[in-house]
Amino acid sequence: MSLDSDVKLLAGLPIFSSLDAEALKLIAFAAETRTFMAGDVLYRQGQLSSGGYVIVSGTAALESSQNGGEAAKVVGPGGLLGELALMVATKNPATAVARQNLTVLKISRALFLRTLAETPAGAQRLKGRLASELQVFVDDLEKTRKSFLD
Repeated sequence: MSLDSDVKLLAGLPIFSSLDAEALKLIAFAAETRTFMAGDVLYRQGQLSSGGYVIVSGTAALESSQNGGEAAKVVGPGGLLGELALMVATKNPATAVARQNLTVLKISRALFLRTLAETPAGAQRLKGRLASELQVFVDDLEKTRKSFLD
């Protein structure tokens, strides 16, 4: 893929949409392109994650020991695996397995955080978006809590 198509792919994802074109170019240029064959494991459940994977082509299945190893979710082109791991140290909640030949952009947490540090306006927009999403989540939790009390 070209740099422009990688930038366009990133811009379509909510976590990256707050960033300007130059920041997206930096991420696309510095991201590591990885390819996997069908059946290859991208990462395993419980392992410490170092970043996220944007799917360029192919599909990956997320399998968890909680669902007996069955695919809980299948993610295709334009999808992001490991969004939280872009921002904080975390363990993988599931194992990601290539369902077919797969190409991804591996974006390290260090790259993402460095990009945010170098683009404060984009970082501020992302902070606002995440705060809004968190508020919606908290409101939903409160509604659920109240429904159990009624």
